[in-house]
Amino acid sequence: MRRDTIVLLGVNHKTTPLAVREKLALSSGYEEPLRALQDLKEVREYYLLSTCNRVEILFTCQNVELAKARVLERLFTSAVSAEDLNQHIYQHVNDDAVGHLFQVAASLDSMIVGETQILGQLKEAYRHAAKKRCTGFILNKLLHKSFSVAKRVRSETRIGASAVSISYAAVELARKIFGGLDGKKVLLVGAGEMAELAAEHLVGQGVTEVVVANRTLQRAVDLARCYNGRAVALEELLDQLQQVDILISSTGSPDLILRKEDVRPVMRERRNRPLFFIDIAVPRDLDPAINDLDNIYLYDIDDLHNVVEMNRSERDKEAIKAKRIIAEEQLKFGKWLANMESTPTIIQLRAGVEKLVRAEVEKTMGRLNNMEEMDRQGLEKMIAAITGKMVYHPLSYLKTEHHCISLHDRIKTVRDLYQLDSSDNDQGPA
Repeated sequence: MRRDTIVLLGVNHKTTPLAVREKLALSSGYEEPLRALQDLKEVREYYLLSTCNRVEILFTCQNVELAKARVLERLFTSAVSAEDLNQHIYQHVNDDAVGHLFQVAASLDSMIVGETQILGQLKEAYRHAAKKRCTGFILNKLLHKSFSVAKRVRSETRIGASAVSISYAAVELARKIFGGLDGKKVLLVGAGEMAELAAEHLVGQGVTEVVVANRTLQRAVDLARCYNGRAVALEELLDQLQQVDILISSTGSPDLILRKEDVRPVMRERRNRPLFFIDIAVPRDLDPAINDLDNIYLYDIDDLHNVVEMNRSERDKEAIKAKRIIAEEQLKFGKWLANMESTPTIIQLRAGVEKLVRAEVEKTMGRLNNMEEMDRQGLEKMIAAITGKMVYHPLSYLKTEHHCISLHDRIKTVRDLYQLDSSDNDQGPA
């Protein structure tokens, strides 16, 4: 009678470096890895999520450790060593798995807290799993619940309203200057954490293209791939300036990488179309004198710090509200799971009692099918009413919380009293 365990395994930007996340990412899409899990007898239902910042597997099973080993072996052992996998993988079970999923959906676990992109990624991953019928009764309910939790957090808090990182503030500033980022092209100079944070938010704001320039081209390629962008060498910087609208620079260079005299001819080629520079590097990447050129707007990290500090306390307050909402919804889902554990007993009890009542009625009145329609309907209502009255008290006992008696013990009591596990119970409960 024990219900399946809900298990969530994963890696994310908090636990695992990008070099390892890249190897675990489902770069070929969901089709192949979903198919790879189809014949695992240890797993009942399953769902996969893969983004640039996380890879997570959600599944139900009876034996957690065995199912975990089989899932990881099937999906990842060819990509990373067992040592790396065990070092970085996190595991959540049942209530903790539910809470983690709700936090991910509500973007409390995102690199940029409050961003909206993750919910779309969750829904897209669910569509793939549902299409292949990998999810079932429990995970369908859980995933749909995670979507509604995210919606509730978004509508009841202002979790996404305030920029709380330098990269986030930079993108918000760009959005305000241009009145929106739809159709804009962005050049990220540098491929470190700051650039990764900026790219995460830029994509969510609707930019048309992300170009990444970095001294190490492979690093630029890796970051650009995450956002369907393209990579260029740092030596191509001036050529790229002719095409983009926004440049965000965050390299570790000890010297300026762009000077006023470098940019002046670029503006002639652009026919003085506005160009927005954000320098979030320390020391600075961009010559402050660039700001003297017409139709160029240059902001550095000091310009962004004030915005961030004002917004940080407001975001913290909203995060507290969001966590309270998630805790409420987690509790509700936990009760649904607990009630589901008693469902087989409820169905069996009701069916057994109805069978007994029907047998006694037919013994006295004859076969119901041989009666007039009106009489037959009247007797059907009577059978349903008698059944409802007979099962009312045991069902109330199962459904009402008792501080001293666990649900498992209450289920066992009802099954023992009504002999639901008896081999000779085909005549219904005694």
